[in-house]
Amino acid sequence: MKKSRFPILIAGSLIALFAVAVLAFEPFSNFGSKSVPIAATGTVQAIFTPGDDAGKLIVDAINSAHRQILVQAFSFTHRKIAEALIAAKRRGVEVSVVADREQTRSVPTSVVADIAAGGVPVFIDAEHTSAHNKVMVIDAGTPEATLITGSFNFTQAAQYKNAENVLVLRGNAALTDLYLKNWQRHREHSQPYR
Repeated sequence: MKKSRFPILIAGSLIALFAVAVLAFEPFSNFGSKSVPIAATGTVQAIFTPGDDAGKLIVDAINSAHRQILVQAFSFTHRKIAEALIAAKRRGVEVSVVADREQTRSVPTSVVADIAAGGVPVFIDAEHTSAHNKVMVIDAGTPEATLITGSFNFTQAAQYKNAENVLVLRGNAALTDLYLKNWQRHREHSQPYR
């Protein structure tokens, strides 16, 4: 009795269809690139609010910057962090901020205008419903590379009212570079503030 190749063709077609479906509906991550594990290197500091002084930890990291500070901010009302960024710019550090459009427009206590008035280039990210990143990339590409991230908006409420977290990661060049590239992608579609 001759065996039919029909079941094999159906099985092969279903596998191919499944593969196409998986690729078509794969979560959009990292702007189309595959996420790869990054080796754990360097040091990590974790801090929590309310209670811990996250603002001071961030200001200290800004004050230790030698070359560059790149910021992504959703909401920004923390005056001491803003003043530290302006002071870094004045001492010759390249500082640049990408901020969320709606938060910059609608929050009356936003310090984004003050940061821009202090000579820091500010760009508005209106490409997304929320430009919700809370990130600082400090001295990428150097041994002092530092990455700040977490749930902590650069706000007074995040410091004193909300339950938030901040991670300060030092000495992980690959991770810092990944965040640098993400910052650059968002900077490319952002518009200059005012």
